[in-house]
Formats: sequence, C-alpha cells, structure tokens
Amino acid sequence: MQALLLNGSKKFGMDNGRLNATLQDVAKQTLESLGFKVTETIIDKGYNAQEEVRKIADSDVLIYQMPAWWMGEPWIVKKYIDEVYMEGAGILFQNDGRSRKDESLKYGSGGLSQGKRVMFSVTWNAPLGAFTDKDAFFEGLGVEIVYLHLRKAHEFLGMQVLPTFICNDVVKNPQVERYIQDYEAHLRRVLG
Repeated sequence: MQALLLNGSKKFGMDNGRLNATLQDVAKQTLESLGFKVTETIIDKGYNAQEEVRKIADSDVLIYQMPAWWMGEPWIVKKYIDEVYMEGAGILFQNDGRSRKDESLKYGSGGLSQGKRVMFSVTWNAPLGAFTDKDAFFEGLGVEIVYLHLRKAHEFLGMQVLPTFICNDVVKNPQVERYIQDYEAHLRRVLG
C-alpha cells in the first residue's frame, strides 16, 4: 500500500505551520508502522503537476493536512487541486461521466481513481461545539459540510472519502499531545 501525504499549510501567524507539520509527521510514522510506503508533498514548497499526477496514480491513499483559513482550505490547496487534477485528465478522470447515448450514466461517474481513498486532516481555532451545537456558528452541521466541495471533487475522480480528522481550539486552547494521540488512533482506525 502506498500513501501520499499533502501538506497544505503556509507559514502564517504565530504557529508558522508547526502543528500541521507535526501532524504530517504523525501520519508518516503511523502509516509506515502499518506497512504503507509514504511519499510527501509540501505544497507551499512547490511541485511539478505531472509528477504529482504520477504520485496520486501510484497511491492508494491521499491525506491532506491543512489549517482552516476563512472556513476552508488555504488557497494553495485549491490551486494544487486545480493544476494537478486538470493535468491528470485521462489518468485521474476520463470525463464527467455522462453520455448522450446512455442516459443512465450520471454526472460525476467518469472518475478513473476507483479504489483510492482520501482523507482530510484539518486544524481549526474554532471549538468543537461550533460544529456540533445546532445554535452555534456551523448550525450543528459538522466539519464535513465545510469540506463538501473537497469531498465531491475527490468523489468526481472516483475516490472514497474517509472520515475527516479535526483538531479544534488550536490557538485559544492548544492540546498538541492530545491531538497527536487522537490522530494516531484515527489513522489506525480508518486505515489499519
């Protein structure tokens, strides 16, 4: 089994991406202990789109590690997806799946990446209650609703989306040791 770890953090604010780098290291160590061969891309350091398509095509699992910026992924992650996934036309996806000759074929069924899995590991300053309480900011809809567009982009490719891992209150109430333990347990549960 092969995993591709995609670090989508940028040096910003007081943390300078340390928490996301730490969690990326936890993923690498945990996956290697589970027998995965691990490759990595630190998006902010640059990448070659063709090489990234090859890395994705060769991988069984992709894990995005990223902070939340303004209720979503940092712009460099969206840029990566736009550039790399379009470069992967014919490799990661064939088309949108529809056919004028066969109306049973539906939009979003043209992915060539079946059998691959993707997971999002995200860090938020928002407390967990902001996602789970129906009277709080995210109206009880959970973190998955925030990343619906990313889930759908990967399902369009044919990938299975694994449960999101979230670290909450990372600025106002950081608990790095707990995040590390919880993340390792999450990885072992969904990929072990």
